[in-house]
Amino acid sequence: MTDWKEMITADPDVMVGKPVVAGTRLTAEFIVERLADGWTEEELLSYRGVPQEQVHACFAYGCRSLRDARSTTLPSEGI
Repeated sequence: MTDWKEMITADPDVMVGKPVVAGTRLTAEFIVERLADGWTEEELLSYRGVPQEQVHACFAYGCRSLRDARSTTLPSEGI
């Protein structure tokens, strides 16, 4: 698994502290949402020149965040 800790940063002065790809204003959330929206990995890679290892770091960060989640409650329909 990609070592996301070197590629994902959080700073209260950048995107209100959301985790971002280091050196950018692209949030990990944005990258993962694009995949959920149906973007291919190739489309993600071509978006603003994001390297594959940074895209994978966003996925790894998302996986780690889910693993660490304490709640298993899913949102109800319509949200």
